[in-house]
Amino acid sequence: MKQVYIPVLTVLGTVAVIGIAWMNLDLPDQSRVHACIGECYEQYVADNGNILDQQRAAAEAAASASPAELGAATYASCAACHGANGGGGIGPALAGRSPDFIVEALTAYKNREERGPQSAMMYATAAALTDDEMQNLAAYIETL
Repeated sequence: MKQVYIPVLTVLGTVAVIGIAWMNLDLPDQSRVHACIGECYEQYVADNGNILDQQRAAAEAAASASPAELGAATYASCAACHGANGGGGIGPALAGRSPDFIVEALTAYKNREERGPQSAMMYATAAALTDDEMQNLAAYIETL
């Protein structure tokens, strides 16, 4: 019968120790994190616009960006394998490749076609790209 109590007491003791430690942590007061109301909120809106203004500004900025600028944001996840300057690394070099080559390769990967020994690494990445994102990415890579 004593063997049944040992695991139960161990669990209860562990919970008690964690609870006491948690209560004694010096955590910042979270009650005021979202307390920007009244004048604080009015000042924020005056400085930044309301949420609709902010979303409209972001959409206008994206609409006025060039394909290469839009592609630069997408390329950030490519840089881990292809290098920040497109010079290659784990993946092949992309700098100097034509936009048509890039779009053709991404389309092939999206269709799960094999283009080399590391093709499988690109399948999921390419599948997540829209046709416009592929074009933008190709435009950015052309600038490298």
